[in-house]
Amino acid sequence: MRVEMKNFLLTTVSIVALGAIASASGADLAAQPVQPLYSKAPPPVAAAIYDWSGLYVGVNGGLGSSSNCWDYNGRTPEGCHDATGITVGGQIGYRWQIGQIVLGVEGQGNWADLSGSNVSIAFGDVDQSKIGAFGTMTGQIGYALDTVLFYAKGGVAVASNTYRVNSAVTGAQFAGADSSPWGATVGAGIEVGFAPNWSVSVEYDHLFMRDADVNFVVAAGSLGGDRIRQDFDLVTARLNYKFGGPILLKY
Repeated sequence: MRVEMKNFLLTTVSIVALGAIASASGADLAAQPVQPLYSKAPPPVAAAIYDWSGLYVGVNGGLGSSSNCWDYNGRTPEGCHDATGITVGGQIGYRWQIGQIVLGVEGQGNWADLSGSNVSIAFGDVDQSKIGAFGTMTGQIGYALDTVLFYAKGGVAVASNTYRVNSAVTGAQFAGADSSPWGATVGAGIEVGFAPNWSVSVEYDHLFMRDADVNFVVAAGSLGGDRIRQDFDLVTARLNYKFGGPILLKY
């Protein structure tokens, strides 16, 4: 009887002890945080892109070559020559960027020293042309790839020309005249933004000038006139500064 009672007590104590251990283990498990089935994605990082919109000013310099053909009284050919040299100047413009399309307007004025001559095949004297300055007013359209802009331009042009007729023997001047013909221009370039608000570009332009009717007058009277056909090509490097912030944030 006493043995049975002892076994009963041992069994009861064992059951109570196991229940206490199970309760403590359950409490520990309940205290653990619930792990989510997925983790939240990190917030998107803003990417900086270049904005070509705004007012800009700049300087340019390069090389030019002009073709000049003289016809006495518009009928008798005297020959052609190239007037080559350097040019420096400045530009001011404004651009609007719409997506990757960039539209703009620009005015440019340049000093130039493009000169050349040939011996007249009709009279044997020397015909000389010199371009001292030119200007353009153009519209632009471009395509932007962040800090790189590909663009084309077109508009009107005007040139300041000086013409001379010299002796082929002594070099003395017989007659001279000035002309400022108008014309058209087309061009294209690639521009790169290399620092906040600063960009550099390389540009090619062709100018189609209207024929100029030039009348040469000397003290003894008129030598008659020449119709001078002219066009020229330019390759320039340009440096621009754009006012306003060049950076936009895109997510």
